[in-house]
Amino acid sequence: MSNNTVRETLHQTALKAPSSSGVYLWRNPEGTVIYVGKAKNLKNRLSSYFSGRKDIKTRLLISHAKSIEYITTSNEYEAFLLENNLIKKYTPRYNIDLKDGKSYPVLRITREAFPRLLKTRSIIHDGSTYFGPFPDVGALDTFIDSLYRLYPLRHCKTFKKRDAPCMYYHIGRCKAPCCAKISQQSYNEFFGEISQLLEGKGKETLDKLTGEMKKAAKDLNFEKAARLRDGIAALKVMQNQNIVEDFDSEDRDYVAHYREGELVSFTVLKMRGGKLLGRDNYRTISLNEDPDLIPEFVQAYYINKDEIPPHIYVPTQDGLELISRWINEEIKAPCEIHLVTDKIENAGRHKAAMNMAFENAHEDIIRRLRDRGDMPALEELKEVLALDKLPLRIEGFDIAHIGGKFPVASLISFYNGNPDKKNYRYFRLKTTNGIIDDFQSMREAATRRYSRLINENAELPDLILIDGGIGQVNAVKGVLEALGVYIPIAGLAKRDEEIYRPNDSTPISLPKRSDALRLLQRVRDETHRFATSRNQTLRTKENIVSIFEEIPGVGQKRAKLIMQTWTTLENFVSADTKEISETLKISVEKTEEIIENAKVLLELRNEKKEKTGNILKVAATTAQKAESSRYISNLAAAALSAAELNVAEQEPTYGDKK
Repeated sequence: MSNNTVRETLHQTALKAPSSSGVYLWRNPEGTVIYVGKAKNLKNRLSSYFSGRKDIKTRLLISHAKSIEYITTSNEYEAFLLENNLIKKYTPRYNIDLKDGKSYPVLRITREAFPRLLKTRSIIHDGSTYFGPFPDVGALDTFIDSLYRLYPLRHCKTFKKRDAPCMYYHIGRCKAPCCAKISQQSYNEFFGEISQLLEGKGKETLDKLTGEMKKAAKDLNFEKAARLRDGIAALKVMQNQNIVEDFDSEDRDYVAHYREGELVSFTVLKMRGGKLLGRDNYRTISLNEDPDLIPEFVQAYYINKDEIPPHIYVPTQDGLELISRWINEEIKAPCEIHLVTDKIENAGRHKAAMNMAFENAHEDIIRRLRDRGDMPALEELKEVLALDKLPLRIEGFDIAHIGGKFPVASLISFYNGNPDKKNYRYFRLKTTNGIIDDFQSMREAATRRYSRLINENAELPDLILIDGGIGQVNAVKGVLEALGVYIPIAGLAKRDEEIYRPNDSTPISLPKRSDALRLLQRVRDETHRFATSRNQTLRTKENIVSIFEEIPGVGQKRAKLIMQTWTTLENFVSADTKEISETLKISVEKTEEIIENAKVLLELRNEKKEKTGNILKVAATTAQKAESSRYISNLAAAALSAAELNVAEQEPTYGDKK
């Protein structure tokens, strides 16, 4: 069955779906469920997959699907519950899958005559006492180590009566309850103190323990006083591992996410006792719509009643009622779900925390794209531009100048969807210095770049992106044709973010969420940044003044004054002699001499531009007639070298014309 036939079958299934709420399942040709979604209206939701131009994640889902099934429900909440059950049952590829669940460790005190203290990541309902969870694992390990140094607890996994104690007894790290060297009551007194260290929060716990320490010292129980003193110090160390704190002691989580295509990263900030105890990032792939991402994540993340805080803050209204109802009715956790808005109490504090969570999720997406390459964008770009292969190597051009002065062409390179800065280049343009001609600027930059690559037998890019419209694109296409090489070209126009192809005045418009458009925008923006930064460098004080310092009779101060007043040589030589004399505060005779020298300099500069332009034109014309690409490259490179070195150009002379 062809892809078009499969798509049409899927579309017909969507159109025939009922308008009730329910859950739908996408299956691949092998019958495996690859995606589970819920809908308030099944027909509308499923039909939306086939209406308009869809982004890459939706096209990816449709391309891998063979059939759609759906299950109707009485209401949206039932669909929400059923979706969660089916995701757990099938673990679809394109749904959120937190494989290792919540991985924060807890402290467990076993239910035994002589208990044991240990760190664990699983809860066993056998009567043991649990404390936590503790997001900062490093701080917890340090705290546990401190407890074992302070309290002589048993280390053995299984308690057995022995005739002789183990090594820990002999080094003072265990009281050997296995050999009846300590009573059960005395041993469990240690755990009473440890529980106090763990069960309280903040200043209240520290004050209580400090009071007990002082009482023990007053009663001459110095051993207990010392233990409590060191236990308080260890507790402070663990609490001070936090990086953020506020004045709200209520426990709460902030949940945010960021998405690029099918990639989604979630961040949970956990505030405990007024302090940020940890930040958890979860990476997943999901084809769910944005409004459904937070509800789907909450279902997968909050699975244990004991680990759900009293308050959870989310950034969007979508699914808020469903989440709240699910946690309270299904998990039976006393938790309130809050939407972070300007109207919420203490809005500034909550918005700051939510922004922090959002930025962490965004940074994680950036790392994921960098690590794996932006393959969805490259695949979409290949399809949109009808390329023969993935555009792994993209080179982008942009032109920067100030009124025609200091024209610079930037060349940046992206490889595998990410910047490849070692291959960035810039060109100080020669044929358009002093004039505004973006088309000619593009021609010169492209000629210099690709004639050199051809001459060196270097790798050519898979795509050239021009910052501009059809005119700039066609200008570069003409250069490539003259050089006898084919490289796909596209232009991205800033105004409407439309894509232009050579000899086609009808642009391609992509949706704002398009991965391909996002990648092209990244390349375009980087070329602009690089070109602008180089142009600004050329316009530093030293570069600007040196132009006018070439005129005999003009020093640094006068050159600066000329630059501020007339900007260019053309403006200066055309200015009124009397005006120049008064501005520079020199005699009319001296002014006339300086103007004559400036005219000579300007004439020589114009001759240089004309000569360079002629050489480039000859190179392009000859290249069109050449029969081999090797001959093309050698000739173009030689011509450019001659242009850059200003072959046979005479040094300027100044003084009276004779």
